[in-house]
Amino acid sequence: MNHWLFKTEPDTYSIDDLRREGRCGWEGIRNYQARNRLRDEVQDGDQVLIYHSSCPVPAIVGLACVVGTARPDPTQFNPESPYYDPKSSLDNPRWVLVDIQWQETFAKPLPLKQVKTETRFREMELVSRGRLSIQEVDDQSFRHIVARCR
Repeated sequence: MNHWLFKTEPDTYSIDDLRREGRCGWEGIRNYQARNRLRDEVQDGDQVLIYHSSCPVPAIVGLACVVGTARPDPTQFNPESPYYDPKSSLDNPRWVLVDIQWQETFAKPLPLKQVKTETRFREMELVSRGRLSIQEVDDQSFRHIVARCR
């Protein structure tokens, strides 16, 4: 099982939205590296840290689980969607999503500012490649974050 960090803007889709819905398709990924990870590496049962970005206190706020495998993101075909891609087709979709299921909203979210100050996290992509929306998290960092946030 792998561990991931998925970034979201809480005014668009928050951990509270995921908790309320229970499960969602993680749609709208339009970065090729993130898409490739969703398509090729993210697997059913993988654990996901949910991270709120572009907000007053960016932080790791909760936990989810991947349900199923990657499938075409339907928003790429919808001209009304901000994620519409006119170069994508049903025969050759460019973008994928995975379904995730809410597991936990952390009692003590871990702010980015704290992550950046701790040497144990210095190799995390959140610190070294912060803008990527789908990030791999090593097992030791994942376990430490979850234990600390509960």
